[in-house]
Amino acid sequence: MKKNILIIPGDGIGQEVTAWGKEVLVKIAEQFGHEFVFEDAIMGHTAIEATGNPLPDETLEKAKASDAILFGAIGHAKYDNDPSAKVRPEQGLLKIRKELGLYANLRPILLFDELLDASSLKPEILRGTDILFFRELTGDVYFGEKLRNQDNTFASDLMNYHRYEVERITRKAYEAAQTRGKRLCSVDKANVLETSRLWREVVQEIAAEYPDVETEHMFIDNAAMQLVKNPKKFDVVLTANLFGDILTDEASQIAGSMGMLASASIGDGTGFFEPIHGSAHDIAGQDKANPLASILSAALMLDIAFGLQDEAKAVTDAVDKTLKAGWRTSDIADKTTPADHILGTAAMGAKVLAFLK
Repeated sequence: MKKNILIIPGDGIGQEVTAWGKEVLVKIAEQFGHEFVFEDAIMGHTAIEATGNPLPDETLEKAKASDAILFGAIGHAKYDNDPSAKVRPEQGLLKIRKELGLYANLRPILLFDELLDASSLKPEILRGTDILFFRELTGDVYFGEKLRNQDNTFASDLMNYHRYEVERITRKAYEAAQTRGKRLCSVDKANVLETSRLWREVVQEIAAEYPDVETEHMFIDNAAMQLVKNPKKFDVVLTANLFGDILTDEASQIAGSMGMLASASIGDGTGFFEPIHGSAHDIAGQDKANPLASILSAALMLDIAFGLQDEAKAVTDAVDKTLKAGWRTSDIADKTTPADHILGTAAMGAKVLAFLK
């Protein structure tokens, strides 16, 4: 198989962790006889500094011409501390999602038994958890009209959805549920929001097309509580952009760290694969970041974008073997981890590559 892969490291620790996601793809290509052709591009704060644009035209052109994209992270503290900034790294991420038609964000909460003690939740609550989130990605308040009055005393963000936006991600979620535990929970706020009432109506209509899948509707506030109370009750979770953003970050505690969670943003063309953690400039360049989420994002790419299930499993198994051998980065270490088994970014990436052999 020959595929063109675009690497967009982005900002902060994205530069460090994406390098190891790429190394894993290189090793997989060697072992399984594929040809992966890599290109690099810039986006986010790095692109603003270089071009004044968070998503340069050249990057977008390369993205559209690629078969899949491995992304790192974007962001910088200077923008967090200056809400009035007109050009922001996040604008590049929103634009590339829109341009590539990436309307579905898949976030598997993959729990490794070796990390049960790394979570703030009790192991007996976590054990057996296996959740796949479907977060709608191109609608909601992130893309609605934004207003602020001249005297800076009022602001608004329009939350909106079209029926077709809900329909297309709902069908993808149901198709996934059919291959898993045949349970789907749709999360909304239909008791308050008109967009959620439309959301629930559409999901109810489409549910009739999948009678083998058990459907549950849950308000967002209850879902947030149930996720930490009894995460095993969830199989496939379907929700809107804003709610999905919050719930999936909350779910990172199930896996022990954001440094363990991969994601895939897909539509009808080029897929976009990235860890869910941010740019973490406070530890950037210090060899402290956890590369496993980027490596697992590469595994998702192999599976979802290229249909290479055996290759994807080889990567996931290598991560599992690394953890079983006791190797940890500082974010997933606990009080029982020997000091000489707590590794930096490069050493952890190298361990996974060694087990991949």
